[in-house]
Amino acid sequence: MNTRTLGTPGLTVAPLGLGCMGMSQSFGPRPPREEMITFIRAAVDRGVTLFDTAEVYGPFHNEELVGEALRPVRTAVVIATKFGFAFDENGKQTGVSSRPESIRAAVEGSLRRLQTDTIDLLYQHRVDPNVPIEDVAGTVKELIDAGKVHHFGMSEAGVATIRRAHAVQPVTALQSEYSLFWREPEDEILPALEELGIGFVPFSPLGRGFLTGQLTAATEFGEGDIRASLPRFEREALEANLALVDLVTKVAERKHATVGQVALAWLLAQKPWIVPIPGTRRLERLDENLGAADLDLTPEDLAELDHASASVHVQGDRYPEAMQKMIDR
Repeated sequence: MNTRTLGTPGLTVAPLGLGCMGMSQSFGPRPPREEMITFIRAAVDRGVTLFDTAEVYGPFHNEELVGEALRPVRTAVVIATKFGFAFDENGKQTGVSSRPESIRAAVEGSLRRLQTDTIDLLYQHRVDPNVPIEDVAGTVKELIDAGKVHHFGMSEAGVATIRRAHAVQPVTALQSEYSLFWREPEDEILPALEELGIGFVPFSPLGRGFLTGQLTAATEFGEGDIRASLPRFEREALEANLALVDLVTKVAERKHATVGQVALAWLLAQKPWIVPIPGTRRLERLDENLGAADLDLTPEDLAELDHASASVHVQGDRYPEAMQKMIDR
């Protein structure tokens, strides 16, 4: 694979990263640890360089998994992790917290679990409305100066917040949801990122499996699968939203590609500083996703996909109401 650069400070990675959350939570039972270590190392062998985790995934389990898997190849990869949540004495997530002392404690914990001396890309996972973003960016700046962090990132932050943070410590990348299934970032986020020289790392670039072409209106989401609680995956909403997949399928068939490959190739075609992080736990799906980097979509293909996306009004919110309130806009 070729490379892409996130941010003006210049973090160079392969065009597709790997979202690791699902190896520890949100999509059914947790797979065997050794199986996932082998899988992550297979991703490295295939050219993946950006691996995305967070302290809250598990919680804590995912960082330990990623750290162990990548320890033998640490200098060849980029590890991104996140702070920003509070936990009780039992490790249960209790809300957001980006107080400076919380950030410093989170980073020490992440460094230990990841078995590394430096975090390549440190995101604020969710904006904390009770802590000025200048204090957050200033704390990360101190960690960068101390050599514990290389790059500062933000997740699900609005334009005004990004600008304020960027004025204190340059932001290398923003991570938010973006796909043919969810195009809100195009309104304000992408223009601001381009102006400021900030890279974009879309999570859920396949719409949590929606844009793989594998779901039907009759799909049942099992225990532990977050999609069972998401409004856009409720039966009536899912049935209506599948009209988008039908339209993308037409392009996929013409290109001799899968629906997922077309969806990822569309994202890659939007900006040269976009690096999606599709998550998977299956080697065949990883290979399919990586194939999107070699799929050439013509201007006519892109126009058809844009029209398809615009013609289907997606039903249902991204998250339940409580989670929606944690998004900074």
